[in-house]
Amino acid sequence: MLLVENELAVLIDDLSAHPDPSIEQLKKWSTVQQEDIERQITLAEGKTAKENRPAPDRSTSEEALQKRRAREEKRLAQAAKAAAIAETPASLVPRSNLASHDASAEPSHCLATTSMSHTIVIPAASSSLEWYSPDAHVYTTIETAKAAGVWDYPSTLQERARCGVFRDLWGQGYFMGGGIKFGGDYLVYPGDPLRYHSHFAASVLESPTSSLRPMEIVAHGRLGTATKKAHLLCSWDDETMSVSYLSIEWAGFG
Repeated sequence: MLLVENELAVLIDDLSAHPDPSIEQLKKWSTVQQEDIERQITLAEGKTAKENRPAPDRSTSEEALQKRRAREEKRLAQAAKAAAIAETPASLVPRSNLASHDASAEPSHCLATTSMSHTIVIPAASSSLEWYSPDAHVYTTIETAKAAGVWDYPSTLQERARCGVFRDLWGQGYFMGGGIKFGGDYLVYPGDPLRYHSHFAASVLESPTSSLRPMEIVAHGRLGTATKKAHLLCSWDDETMSVSYLSIEWAGFG
């Protein structure tokens, strides 16, 4: 893990900084989680009870009374129909009536199921864990991190080439961005990317003698022209630790 504190890069071996917690620490963690779950369930139950509380009867108008009488008459008619069906032999009752009677006789509370859910909260900051101890696993330089086996980048020729090209362009005052959308490794800006458009789409070559097919040159040239950029070929020399550049652009470009 890489942290930046007061412009100082700090590397932390996060795997070693998280030792196995003790039984007491796990019990404490479990207790805190259980208390949080109980709090969530209590809040949910209170909210559910409040939502299910019947609203006070504020309608005493004649229209409301008529609606109540109509509902009561409808309920009595349904009850009479159900009683008549119950007294009729089963062989004489149509199946549709039996099905509707069975469905209406089923209590609504038997069909509804409720469940109380909760959320397990895992804090994002490692420092919130009692057993987190990074003090013995902090490195303030790349050299000390490499010596401890925590940092091994760049370790391959391709990684060294990409880093070397980035460092060289940055040292010349350019700003870099990702160039995968434009067929390269980097986008090269002459200044702040919020103020300028990129001038180059740069591809990194691992050696000054790296082979490059003619169709790749054509593709880089056409793509650079289509995106209003020149394509920059950056050749890394791993022996001299230097970079040589070659730009490609279509004839008459600009």
